[in-house]
Amino acid sequence: MYAVIKTGGKQYRVENGLKLKIEQVPAEIGSELLIDQVLMVADGDNISLGKPLLSGASVKATVLEQGRHDKIRIFKMRRRKHYRKQQGHRQNYTEIQITDISV
Repeated sequence: MYAVIKTGGKQYRVENGLKLKIEQVPAEIGSELLIDQVLMVADGDNISLGKPLLSGASVKATVLEQGRHDKIRIFKMRRRKHYRKQQGHRQNYTEIQITDISV
C-alpha cells in the first residue's frame, strides 16, 4: 500500500516505514504528525484518486529530526567586468517516518 501526499509545495510517494526529508514543519522530535493532504492511495489494484484531494484519507508520521541540508553555493560572475558575487544557502528540513496510511 502506498500514497501520494502533498506537503511543503511538493508531492511525495510514501509507504509504511519510509523515512524522508520534507520542508520544515514546526513539530517536536518524537511527536505524531498528521498529513491530510492526500492525493492518491493505492492498495494493489485498488486505486483511489482525489479531485484534487481525497476526502477522509490521512497519513500518520513520526518526527525523527529537525535539521539543515548541506550548504549550496551560488556563484555569479561576469567575465572581463570584475564582477563576482558569492552566496550560500542551507535549507531547513524535517525528517519523518511514515507509520500509517488510512483511507
